[in-house]
Amino acid sequence: MANQNQNGYADLEKQMLILHDHEEKHFMSSEIVRDVILGVSDGLTVPFALAAGLSGADVSSSIILIAGIAEVAAGAISMGLGGYLAAKSEADHYMKELKREQDEIIAVPDTEAAEVAEILSQYGAEPHEYGPVVNALRRNPQAWLDFMMKFELGLEKPDPMRAVQSAMTIAFSYIIGGLVPLVPYMLIPIATRAVVASVILTIVALMIFGFAKGHFTGTQPFKSALQTAFIGAIASAAAYSIAKLFQAYHH
Repeated sequence: MANQNQNGYADLEKQMLILHDHEEKHFMSSEIVRDVILGVSDGLTVPFALAAGLSGADVSSSIILIAGIAEVAAGAISMGLGGYLAAKSEADHYMKELKREQDEIIAVPDTEAAEVAEILSQYGAEPHEYGPVVNALRRNPQAWLDFMMKFELGLEKPDPMRAVQSAMTIAFSYIIGGLVPLVPYMLIPIATRAVVASVILTIVALMIFGFAKGHFTGTQPFKSALQTAFIGAIASAAAYSIAKLFQAYHH
């Protein structure tokens, strides 16, 4: 019987380690996918609209290319910095809440223990079932603190490299996306022809990106592809039309 119990505990510990590794990888991959989506989405749309707008103003491909590359550089820095600050804010918020929860466990342990009991009761546990769990957590302050952060506040401990990783991922994704609509202007000197190629290339890229985004986020891939391409087309058409209107007004 003792051997069976020991084997059971060993199996349980092994399963918990596997589960922890799975959750950590899943969490990190979802964060990276979110950053890539954010960077590529803006990277494809903003320079695309800028290039289309400048094409509507009848400027040369070289001017559009220079302006587009400048925008991609500025956009990548801006988006990357935004991602860094957002991740840094999340980390700062976590540490602030961690300190507050830690102080409460020391100052009002009975109140915090009652909160643990209430949380477990919401999952259907009876008093005689969650009582030993509450007592076990009270004997282990660090586990108690981790429990409160996760189940009371719903906060995951952030990766210390998350802010830098987010900034680099978003910035690099923005550059990759932003260069797509500019490729035709590198190859075709006449802007009126380059814009047609840019529109076709970017719409295709937007559809592929939208399909991939739908696949990774769990939404309908084909619907996501059409929505993403439609948004990009509207943005570029609006920029092109506004440029044409201003040009007509000044003439």
